[in-house]
Amino acid sequence: MKYTFGDIVVVDEENIGVVVKCWTPIVGPNADRGSKYDVYVRMYNSIKEYYEDEMERYMVRHKYLSDEEKEWQFNAINT
Repeated sequence: MKYTFGDIVVVDEENIGVVVKCWTPIVGPNADRGSKYDVYVRMYNSIKEYYEDEMERYMVRHKYLSDEEKEWQFNAINT
């Protein structure tokens, strides 16, 4: 498996999600596609299933929070 629980991923080309379950189908028409993941996608406010080849690792990591990100972070903590 390429991803594990808690990994942040990009799905559907532009949406950010978090892996909440990893599993490998043993039988069925898509068993040869490999690992399958349940991903919580905030844009959809739901959990959707994706195969490994339908996801990309979220690679953006900033050294510092921007002013907008700081405002959001501190407001989220204080609510």
